[in-house]
Amino acid sequence: MDLFGLEASLVGNLMAKKKKGQGGKAKQAAREQQKAPSGIALFSPANIRLFVQQVQAEFKKVVWPDRKVTMGLTGFVIVLVVILAMYLGSVDLLLGKLVSLVLQ
Repeated sequence: MDLFGLEASLVGNLMAKKKKGQGGKAKQAAREQQKAPSGIALFSPANIRLFVQQVQAEFKKVVWPDRKVTMGLTGFVIVLVVILAMYLGSVDLLLGKLVSLVLQ
């Protein structure tokens, strides 16, 4: 079983377990996804095209944050990085001074 078939069968199994109340359609879809041919090359053009199509479909499902949220989170990360850099720099400076005093 190739990588795409394995991923599809795992997703199919999870969805079939999650949607037990739907009856035969979910189970039938999970069985069809498990019947992936094992003789197909992993990096064939058809598999690569299928992968790209699946990636594009997933990107369309993503809910991207708006500009205000993105800028706020970016500012938070920058402030946090500056604070951590100052803390680690001061600890490094203090430990360096301590080591130099001990070695003298």
